Amino acid sequence: MSLDQRLRGALEAGADAVTDSGDLFERVRLTLADDRRLRTQRRRGSGAVVCFVAAALAVAVATIDQRQGVLIMDWWILEAIWFVVMVGLAIWLGPFIRRFGKSYAADVFRANPRTGKSFIVLMDIAYYLIFSAYILFTVQFEPSSGWEDTVNAAQLQGTAIRVGGILLIVGLLHGLNVLTLPVMGRIFTLNRQLDEETVPVAQG
Repeated sequence: MSLDQRLRGALEAGADAVTDSGDLFERVRLTLADDRRLRTQRRRGSGAVVCFVAAALAVAVATIDQRQGVLIMDWWILEAIWFVVMVGLAIWLGPFIRRFGKSYAADVFRANPRTGKSFIVLMDIAYYLIFSAYILFTVQFEPSSGWEDTVNAAQLQGTAIRVGGILLIVGLLHGLNVLTLPVMGRIFTLNRQLDEETVPVAQG
């Protein structure tokens, strides 16, 4: 038998071994639906960013005065803008992290998916509690030390530090969560296996 004939026979045998997948159409449909959903989410996200930037520019134009060539803004206006930005960041960043965390949690807790879903819900609650507490701890109701009645460099620096602080806290907690989640998933899986092995022994 020549090499061509053996190669043809191997390809034909491989083709005969392939079976049609019964859920192929359903998987293709779900993939297309996911693509449409992602495109819709991206359009919504882009629209939200454009609206946010337009609103920020409108607020800046309405609240900034120009005196002798110097731009002046009352201190409480920047504080209000900071508060709105922090709330908007919390609302946007939470679903963004959850969207990518679902698949990760599903892989970690593949032996017990219900635990993975419960973990995601608990992490959402912890995330919003941390964000809310940080905002309440750092909001200013009167000018801080070094601030003036109008926005100065000290207030701008303090505002930047507060924004960077919450991003650092969320980043560290998220990194810690990513590193410790596989360990937790392994522990839950082992506990479940031990429970399943203990039940027949107890019944026997």
